[in-house]
Amino acid sequence: MRKDVNAQTPIKAEKLKIRKPKRVAAGIQGVTKSFRIGFAEAGISRTIKAMRTVNRFDGYDCPGCAWPDPDGHRSRFEFCENGAKAFATEATKKRLTPALLASKTVQEWSNYSDMELDKLGRITHPMILRNGSDRYEQLTWEDAFASISSAASNLNNANEAVLYTSGRASNEAAFLWGTLARQIGTNNLPDCSNMCHESSGVGLSAAIGIGKGTVKLDCFNAADLVLVIGQNPGTNHPRMLSALAETKRNGGSVISINPLMETGLNRFKHPQEVIRLLGKGTPIADDHFPVRIGGDQALLQGIAKVILDEGGLDWNFIDEQTLGFEEWKLQIASTSWDEIVNQSGIQRHRIETLGKAISNSKRLIICWAMGITQHENAVATIQEACNILLAGGHFGKSGAGACPVRGHSNVQGDRTVGINHQPSNSFLDACERETGISMPRQPGYDTVEFVRAARDQKVRLFMALGGNIHSAMSDTEEVAKGLREIDLTVQISTKLNRSHLVTGKEALILPCLGRTEHDPAGFVTVENSMGVVHSSTGKLTPASPELLSEPAIICAIGRACFGDVPFDWSGFTNNHDVTRELIESVIPGFNDYNERVREKGGFYLPNGPRDGPTWDTPSGKAIFHSHELMVKTISDDRFILMTVRSHDQYNTTIYGMDDRYRGIYNSRRIIMMNRDDMDIHGLAPMDEVDLTSHHEGREIHAEKWKVVPYDIPKGNLAAYFPEANVLVPLDSVAKGSNTPTSKCVEVSLKLHKDSN
Repeated sequence: MRKDVNAQTPIKAEKLKIRKPKRVAAGIQGVTKSFRIGFAEAGISRTIKAMRTVNRFDGYDCPGCAWPDPDGHRSRFEFCENGAKAFATEATKKRLTPALLASKTVQEWSNYSDMELDKLGRITHPMILRNGSDRYEQLTWEDAFASISSAASNLNNANEAVLYTSGRASNEAAFLWGTLARQIGTNNLPDCSNMCHESSGVGLSAAIGIGKGTVKLDCFNAADLVLVIGQNPGTNHPRMLSALAETKRNGGSVISINPLMETGLNRFKHPQEVIRLLGKGTPIADDHFPVRIGGDQALLQGIAKVILDEGGLDWNFIDEQTLGFEEWKLQIASTSWDEIVNQSGIQRHRIETLGKAISNSKRLIICWAMGITQHENAVATIQEACNILLAGGHFGKSGAGACPVRGHSNVQGDRTVGINHQPSNSFLDACERETGISMPRQPGYDTVEFVRAARDQKVRLFMALGGNIHSAMSDTEEVAKGLREIDLTVQISTKLNRSHLVTGKEALILPCLGRTEHDPAGFVTVENSMGVVHSSTGKLTPASPELLSEPAIICAIGRACFGDVPFDWSGFTNNHDVTRELIESVIPGFNDYNERVREKGGFYLPNGPRDGPTWDTPSGKAIFHSHELMVKTISDDRFILMTVRSHDQYNTTIYGMDDRYRGIYNSRRIIMMNRDDMDIHGLAPMDEVDLTSHHEGREIHAEKWKVVPYDIPKGNLAAYFPEANVLVPLDSVAKGSNTPTSKCVEVSLKLHKDSN
């Protein structure tokens, strides 16, 4: 009955406008935009209350990105424009009641755009989409939990259950969620990190013994050189621009390496500083290297050649702290400059200039995001960055280190507390000892493996702790096929998204408290990108009296499925201190958890490479990893496409239709294309083209994308996700991490038959 539900955002007529990209990020326009969105969504009083308490010592953690807050102080308004959009839409006055949701079929709702679905407002009650029906209806919490218990008890084996986790879940909710999965008997715990920074965790763990960054926020004050690779902080992590501005003011340099020159790395007007807000802003990037999509590994190997030739090496550090240097040196020597220049798209003399600057650096930070992690050679590229840091001795001192910049606000914390489809035996041993639950030892599914299993009818129960896995994942139509094969899908959510419409045979929506709202069980905690665990206390009145916190929902599911045997689910429902005591007993580094997290700013988790340096590797030393340069060639009639965010979105949540930093307005179904490529293919601005992706003989087609001329390397294209996710083949993944290659998709294009 629900076969006509649109798995993709429907193609609608859009009046695209193209203007010159902005030259300055933030500023007065960013400030006014923040207030305008808040007032429109939440009203004046709720907006002001939310703005005054976000990221404060006694307030709530921004539900946006994971960029850290200052350790010792907080400004009057400690947030950015996109953070304001995130908490304003969560605090919205609009309500999605059972009556409103039942007023249309799921097929009819699927004709709405993702933005229109989000703007329906906060979900107020538990609801069910029954097998054979195409309309949601209200049900009680008790009946919802009973349905889940029935589904869990009817599994043929525990591996038929999958529990997905969004990076917005708190440490407390995530730990309980992992415990629930393991009491069911599975490590099927795919999470959003599988789609973003899994490559960072895999690459860093093997190289330096920890899958996290090794810098603190204050390190940006001390760094003499910061490389920002594959990242757009102006849109995705706007408060990072403040840190980069401090690097510049203290005499350091910032280098941008990215196919697109993003506005935030050009100039930045700090919204907290009136003088600079009114002036021209702070110049950020001293230079920009427009690397070809997928060419970062080649560029880093070219830099390594220069470092080895220039002698920019810390021999004491290399000899005392590392292994594998000589093998790496030989590998770099064997890579030709012709290959490096051809793959990177950067001329040799430019690479040599950058390499010399890095050789002379005494305190180097290398930052990266999904522009690096979502490639076939992502793990190798990240380890090349590590090699450069190790060669210069850039660990264990202020102002230097590795800085993978996470997206979701607690994606790093979720992994720390056990959301891991491949948990360590030591973690499972501790969980078993403290909970009494016999822990499963078989590795579980990541997101790609989950979709394959669901598609093959090997999953019967799917539960999601937040997020929008259907739209976030690669290969949208294949994900939809998998979800539709599942008996019961459960979404713990605040607002409606496409994962509530593309469902299993039966579907539940369980509405939960948002980060901004008061939780009677007390504050929760999160971990930011730099390993600081701190509290988050919601202040706003909940959107509905029917809402439960995520931990309360998880405990109720556990109680419905297992009673309180052997784990006392009832005892973890009403006081988050109890959950933190359990986490402390299981996970190293959380000693005196409840006491230390009540201190202003929280506490840092141990980090050997930063604090020592020490290395949690089998040898006790950091490891240089040697990789052959991945050479990718395509025919002249094809392109490499990467997916990107617009300025008016956060992950799959679309706030508006404008990408003002890039000068693209009123449209999302666009491709950014080099002007020379447009001339070669006889294309004009706003022409409509059809795209086809190609991978190992499989083709995926997507129609009607409007062409936008843009400063992007020849042979490369960029398009917004989630719309372009349909073109990312499920089987195109990063080696070693299994992350979808959303930043490197081989495509061809042709003029749409009805294009003018």
